[in-house]
Amino acid sequence: MRVLLVEDEVDLAESVRRGLTNEGFVVDVAHDGITGAWLARENPYDVVVLDLMLPGKNGYAVLEEMRAAENWVPVLMLTAKDGEYDQTDAFDLGADDYLTKPFSFLVLVARLRALIRRGAPERPVVLSAGSLELDPVRRTVTRRGQRLELTAKEYVILQYLLQNKEKVVSKLQIMDNAWDAGFEGSENIVEVYVGYLRKKIDAPFGLSTLQTVRGMGYRLVPDEPGAPGA
Repeated sequence: MRVLLVEDEVDLAESVRRGLTNEGFVVDVAHDGITGAWLARENPYDVVVLDLMLPGKNGYAVLEEMRAAENWVPVLMLTAKDGEYDQTDAFDLGADDYLTKPFSFLVLVARLRALIRRGAPERPVVLSAGSLELDPVRRTVTRRGQRLELTAKEYVILQYLLQNKEKVVSKLQIMDNAWDAGFEGSENIVEVYVGYLRKKIDAPFGLSTLQTVRGMGYRLVPDEPGAPGA
C-alpha cells in the first residue's frame, strides 16, 4: 500500500512516516505543495495524506490540480484548521476524508485503510438543471455554455439547490448547508443571496428557474421546454 504524505512540519511528517512504515505502508514524503503535486502526478498511490497549509502551493490547489487531471486517488486532508468552511471547501474540491490536528495515529491508520478498501472513486457527476451545470471538480458553473462567475457563498448555495433540484428547500436548510453553525444572522440573508444568484443564473438568459415558494422556501427547476420557469 503506497502512500503520499504531503506535510510541511518535518518532525510530524517523519513521525507519521515511521509509524505508517511500521504498519506496512510504503511512504513517499513531500514538504511543500509543488513537490507534492509533482509526486502525485508522476506516481501511482493508493492514498494521499495532504496537509492544507503548505509552502509553494496549498493543499486546496494541489487537490484541485489532481482532480482536474482526473486523478481520483483517495485523499485525506490533514490540517490544523477545523472550520466548517475549510471542510466544505475540501470536500467540494474532491477530498475523501478530513482529519484535524492534533490527531490520533491509530485513527489516521484506520481511516487510511478504509479509504484504500473503498478505492479510487469515480469522477464526480456534474450537477445540472436543464442548461445550468456545476462541475464540483473544476468548481465551474455554466449556463448554455457560458461560464458564470460566482462568489464562494453563491457557489455553495447553488450546489445545494442543484443537489435538491425540483424540491422545495427552506431558508433554514440553506443556512444549515451554507453558513457556519455559529452564524447568528437572520434567515433573511438567504433572500439576499438568492437575489444575487438570480441576477447571475437567470436574469441574463431571460429565465426564472430559481423560484420562490411562498411560505416554504425555494425551488430550482430546469429550463427545459415545458418546465416551470422556462
